[in-house]
Amino acid sequence: MKTLWLTAKLDIVESLRARWFLIYSLVFGGIVALLFAFGLTESRVLGFIGLSRLLVTYIQLAMAILPIFVLVTTVRSVAGDREAGVFEYLLSLPVGLAAWFWGKFLGRYVTIFLPVFVAMLGAVLWALIKGIEVPWGMFVYYTALLAAMAWCFLGIGMLISTLARSTDVAQGTAFMVWLLMLVFLDLILLGVLIQGQVSPETVIGIALANPLQVFRTAALALFDPQLIVLGPSAYVILDTFGVLGYKVYALAYPVLLGSAAALAGFLTFRKTDLP
Repeated sequence: MKTLWLTAKLDIVESLRARWFLIYSLVFGGIVALLFAFGLTESRVLGFIGLSRLLVTYIQLAMAILPIFVLVTTVRSVAGDREAGVFEYLLSLPVGLAAWFWGKFLGRYVTIFLPVFVAMLGAVLWALIKGIEVPWGMFVYYTALLAAMAWCFLGIGMLISTLARSTDVAQGTAFMVWLLMLVFLDLILLGVLIQGQVSPETVIGIALANPLQVFRTAALALFDPQLIVLGPSAYVILDTFGVLGYKVYALAYPVLLGSAAALAGFLTFRKTDLP
């Protein structure tokens, strides 16, 4: 357990020094700063004003930026260490494979989620200073959604990193996975439904297996509980889960998917030749 936390600490320190972390932090911090600069806290959209409006916009932007950032930076983790010859040194040290892998996983999760959370916390603090009402329920749930999505794509990234034998292959695979998830969002699925005469339940089931779609729908459900913008598919989702049930599903499913992917990555990492 001690070596696990030491490995996590080492990965955090290395990440804080990396250029990707600086860019990553500036992106999310800059998004919040720009949203304030453009006066989104003073505008009204669909009845949402103040910080609620900012959070709705921020969560939509995070859905597009966070997954690809997490995947591309994470897949370099194991694959990059393999190319750099780190594993030869690892075998000579009293560090178990499990402690190294899960320590790297936890350390990377901290560095991935920290800028996202700090950006949202900064928005809340600024709102409190300016006397703007803070929607605490929305803030807590959106933070939990971002935490679950970061965990999900980190697990997928670690799996890709252990399967790929080079950094270039790992980055290419990560981009293809992200692109595939984008392809299977609403518009493409509606086309499949119309052309192939597939049952709505099957198409929606495929959609809800996509963590990006789950995240997007949960973000919509917070300010549109009846999911009117999704059209007829809302009936299937609400009849199956209910509003509260879907919100729970949107948190639990990405965490379970990311954990399963990370576990598969660890088992692969343990069985394959390290060098």
